[in-house]
Amino acid sequence: MRQIAQPGPALAPRILSASGTGRAFRCTLQPGQPLLHAATQAFAHEGFTSGVLRLRGGGFGPFAYVMPALPVSPRNAAYYSATHRPPGLTRLAQGAMTLGQRDGAAFFHCHALWTEADGRPSGGHILPEECTIAQPIEVEAVGLHHAGFEAQEDPETNFRLFQPRGGSGAGRFHALRLRPNQELHLALQAFCRAHGIDQAILHGGVGSLIGAHYASGQRIEPFATEMFLTSGVIHAAGQGSAIHIGMMDHSGTTSTGLLTPGENPVLMTRELVLEAV
Repeated sequence: MRQIAQPGPALAPRILSASGTGRAFRCTLQPGQPLLHAATQAFAHEGFTSGVLRLRGGGFGPFAYVMPALPVSPRNAAYYSATHRPPGLTRLAQGAMTLGQRDGAAFFHCHALWTEADGRPSGGHILPEECTIAQPIEVEAVGLHHAGFEAQEDPETNFRLFQPRGGSGAGRFHALRLRPNQELHLALQAFCRAHGIDQAILHGGVGSLIGAHYASGQRIEPFATEMFLTSGVIHAAGQGSAIHIGMMDHSGTTSTGLLTPGENPVLMTRELVLEAV
């Protein structure tokens, strides 16, 4: 299994978690609003401040994003491209978002795939400060009580990353962050076994993998990626686990598919909400 050395020490625990209660809901984010404001208001309307979202359809304009890129210094194992600001309407295909807090204010971490006005398919990391909704976006969300996500400095990767916060110690919803170089399926199965969970549904899901190995046989060799879950279920015993993703790698290639269990380690981080069922 591939591994990428990080600039800082490997920190424990390798899976960060905060448990609480929660609720799934659906909504539509309307045009004319900044994406961050629309998501925050939708959560506030349901009585939440933090959680995860899956996005489908609709569009943006103005729009700004960055792509995964090779490192520019030894301070990071991978980095971001320069900012892209495509003109016209950018049509969203699908994506996922973690909604939480940074410096006491609402903030999000969002990866997606889309088609730009010139017809070019693309994807990457959406910038909260420069993204306005131009066409309605359909949302499937999970809001959290007694748990959530907050941006904090991470000395292992030298990035400021969302970490689970709070946690009542009770409830079937678990805000998670996986640290680097853990295989995605195996880490989530181990978490389930440690918490007495036989089966779980995965919600949201934003982060990066060291390339990808799909069940179709396709392999993504470029190691710097931005990816998100489109659906996922985990069984503690392993059999029956299935994680589907969308991805943009640093070569500019987009891909989607079902991941091969045991072959897909985390690059920088993996945020998600795990619901015991």
